[in-house]
Amino acid sequence: MGPDDFITVDPVQAKLGQLLFYDRILSGNRNIACSTCHHPDLGTGDGLSLGIGEGGIGLGQNRTAGIGDDRIPKRIPRNAPGLWNLGARDVSVMFHDGRLSVADTYENDFNSPAQEWLPAGLDTLLAAQAIFPLVAQFEMAGNPSENEVAGAVHNRIDYAWPILTDRVRHIPAYADMFTVAYPHIASASDITIADIANALSAFMIWEWTSFDSPFDAYLAGDNTALTPMQKAGMVLFYGKAGCADCHSGPLMSDQGFHAIGLPPFGPGRTRPFDPMVRDVGRMSKSDRLEDAYAFRTPMLRNVKLTAPYGHNGAYPTLEGIVRHHLDPKRGFEMWKPEYAALPDVPWLAQADFMVWQDKREITRQRAAITLQRNLMSDDGIAAIVDFLGALTGASAMDGKFGIPQSVPSGLPVDARLDR
Repeated sequence: MGPDDFITVDPVQAKLGQLLFYDRILSGNRNIACSTCHHPDLGTGDGLSLGIGEGGIGLGQNRTAGIGDDRIPKRIPRNAPGLWNLGARDVSVMFHDGRLSVADTYENDFNSPAQEWLPAGLDTLLAAQAIFPLVAQFEMAGNPSENEVAGAVHNRIDYAWPILTDRVRHIPAYADMFTVAYPHIASASDITIADIANALSAFMIWEWTSFDSPFDAYLAGDNTALTPMQKAGMVLFYGKAGCADCHSGPLMSDQGFHAIGLPPFGPGRTRPFDPMVRDVGRMSKSDRLEDAYAFRTPMLRNVKLTAPYGHNGAYPTLEGIVRHHLDPKRGFEMWKPEYAALPDVPWLAQADFMVWQDKREITRQRAAITLQRNLMSDDGIAAIVDFLGALTGASAMDGKFGIPQSVPSGLPVDARLDR
């Protein structure tokens, strides 16, 4: 991959997006930012299997579930994905279940949960993605009785975005920066949620585009960029292990959906008519039985930085998720709840693994596995894991803008973690 494979962004717009990304003003209760669940010191994730969203306190595995009336009523049902290389021009689908994609289904360039109510003016798929966590109850919006944003979402999803936009408009520093960054904006009243989303997208592309790994150097002709063990792992990855059957091409993803049998836990991303706690994956979007329990193939650059792994963060290590891929049915049977990085939430503990009490649901999930067993030696697995480490960009942890000292709203900023 190279610069031409990525959307070009304006650094002035990216700098504006940086401030918005770390600003809690975009959350319903002004208590969580995009950075809380996508922190650079945690590989642009949150270090948890299932996140603690709106109402939580702290970062990463030290994040707690809040207290009193502000405590969380539910874990976020899926793992917070890394943000690496989402500005690649070929990316066409987002979210673990693919519920956002490039399409003209609703004659607005995107097939999205907002359907025909998606705001106009979104420049990229990533910009479209950026506005959905803002209006998700357990991620950033909060409960309907707590603030005007969540209350508006409860009526219709697009009613909330103008409220968030109005907050930003009324902060003079933001108004000034938008008029400088975007020629079509002459005054604060011209700012829309699409402009905010476009700035967020510009920042994420600017900050987390990565193609300077040892593997990239090897592909560019430097035969010494990989160690002998990494080369052995690469041969297995693209050969006998079959990893590249799905993790293919420059993105190292076919952008498809596969049922690999990751052990279920947590609240599940249930549909209104689901009779139990579960997550049917792609089927929740497509309504096709053949998509049951299938999830999007993740891209792999900087994968070493983005633990835990899987759509629900079921495995804490690369070795664990690799072993599961090679023998998914055994992985399903042998998995242990202690593998999950779930901060202690006593009032949710009973529900965390409730799905395992439903034997019929577990049987359905086991039967849906499409990935075939492919036994590999311990040495082979170690080589594959070592090769995956060679996908880490040389400048991946450096960033370009980093974390701002402060944001225009004056609200607290998620700081650096001790590393």
